[in-house]
Amino acid sequence: MNTSRKRKRIFRPSYYSSQSSTYLFSVRSFVLSFSFFIFLYLISYTIPFSSLAFRPVLVISSLASSSSNIAKRIQEFDGFITFPWKIENRVLFPDHVLLLVSSLKKDGLIKKSAKELECVYYGKTVLEGNSNGSSGERDPSILVKQNVLSVDEYDECRSIVRCPLPSMNYSSVVNLGRRGKSGVLEEDTGSLMNIQTVHSWENVVYAASLDGNTAVVFVKGLNLRSDRESNPRKFSCHFGLGNRKIDGRFMLRTKALTAAQEVVRCSLPRSVQANPDKAGGIRVTVGIITYGRSRIQEHVLVPSVAKISSFKSEEKKKSEGKYVLCACTMVWNQASALREWIMYHAWLGVERWFIYDNNGDDGIEEVIQELDLEGYNVTRHVWPWIKMQEAGFSHCVLRAKDECNWVSFMDVDEFFYFPYSKPRHKRFRKFGYAGQNSLRTLVANISSSSRSIAEIRTSCHSFGPSGLNSPPSQGVTGGYTCRLQSPERHKSIIRPDALDNTLLNVVHHFHLRKGFKYLNLHQSTAVINHYKYQVWEVFRAKFYRRVATYVADWQQNQNEGSRDRVPGLGTEAIEPPDWPIKFCEFGTTD
Repeated sequence: MNTSRKRKRIFRPSYYSSQSSTYLFSVRSFVLSFSFFIFLYLISYTIPFSSLAFRPVLVISSLASSSSNIAKRIQEFDGFITFPWKIENRVLFPDHVLLLVSSLKKDGLIKKSAKELECVYYGKTVLEGNSNGSSGERDPSILVKQNVLSVDEYDECRSIVRCPLPSMNYSSVVNLGRRGKSGVLEEDTGSLMNIQTVHSWENVVYAASLDGNTAVVFVKGLNLRSDRESNPRKFSCHFGLGNRKIDGRFMLRTKALTAAQEVVRCSLPRSVQANPDKAGGIRVTVGIITYGRSRIQEHVLVPSVAKISSFKSEEKKKSEGKYVLCACTMVWNQASALREWIMYHAWLGVERWFIYDNNGDDGIEEVIQELDLEGYNVTRHVWPWIKMQEAGFSHCVLRAKDECNWVSFMDVDEFFYFPYSKPRHKRFRKFGYAGQNSLRTLVANISSSSRSIAEIRTSCHSFGPSGLNSPPSQGVTGGYTCRLQSPERHKSIIRPDALDNTLLNVVHHFHLRKGFKYLNLHQSTAVINHYKYQVWEVFRAKFYRRVATYVADWQQNQNEGSRDRVPGLGTEAIEPPDWPIKFCEFGTTD
């Protein structure tokens, strides 16, 4: 009897259990319904249900906060192809706007699609409307489109797109669109435009490289003195790792170890030192240390577009050891001069070439690809930072140090020349050129004679037009035969492992670490023939701009008496009547 009662009690429906089941069912239904509506909302938000949904869409994110850091892409529905690109930053230069565009991998796809892209500019009233809380919708009548100037691969996962400067009343917050498509820009947030920024080239951290347990950071706008080391205690480095960048802040900070000209070197954070192979792509900026009224230390961060790069994937090491002699140069629109310069010095023994392209648009990439295919071991490195030659050379040292024992820094109009002054060299006079690998053998002999020699300095002779009115068909070394009597300055071949940690360099020579010294080559051993003053149509191209940081452009009325200027030539590209016969004091190269 008791057992029967217990069983009935067990199987009797309980009021509370019924209520509990009803409650759980209600909660479950509510969660499912809510999730379904969220799913519909997200779909409608990212894929508009209209005819525009089947047009190419460029989705662009901002780095202002992690919540808006959503990948952007151009979707080509007609071909069922998706391009995962994202505009990370913009830099405003005097003559163009530079867009840094990232992708998931370095595949060259954006460059292949360059002809399909165009720069899109919105009126400033659009931005003002967005900042005032409007919906962000854009009237097509208040935007303009222009062709992109150029597209280039930049680093491991970023490319650069150069756009013309905006017209009056249009914003420099330039975006990208697809040619011939009306659905140019669709963004993941209506308030995106008011959080996008354009960095001024006058004040920005623009590049960073890994060097052992340190980061070498390149900064525009510190205004540090030329050829002088500055106090590193005035600076700090700040790192953003993944999602640790919150509300625009860089979460890790280290002290600066050195500071000079445009370069600040800092130690890496301990977490990065433990995994240096993971350092590539980490965001970094420089802090300028100031003190408030209460003497509290403050770090004013310089705007930054820089990520740490490593060069492991780009190295072209020999199967055994390093190259004895490499060469590095920076060029702007000098593709026509490159082949003669490389072939000439390859004969003299240069084994590896680093060509820093400073925004050229004359087809230099094709020339370099041809030379590399012919076995000259040449690589092009995009250096979009105008008038930053000294910083570029410091950058090249970091790139070359694991591949090269010695690196020559010179321009593409400068050629090593061996005068053959000694009796045993008379046989070379007959042929008119030095023996194969002459320069490499010279450098190797100097290196083996003294381990303390870390820089070889060579005097330069400047050549004039030599009576010519058009570029010589036989090349500069055979066509220009008249020069100034006395040499001007020198150029250097250096050991990357012996340079001062500041990487200080001026006019192609570097500061060395303590314990190392330089050697001045006697002019009877070797000189550099500098074909500086060529025929006018070649020379006048220099008036556009120069690549060196601390050298005034030709149009600027500065330091007109300097050796960096042309004697007797003003600031305008007007050919002097006696140009073909100028700079001719010594009529032969013998």
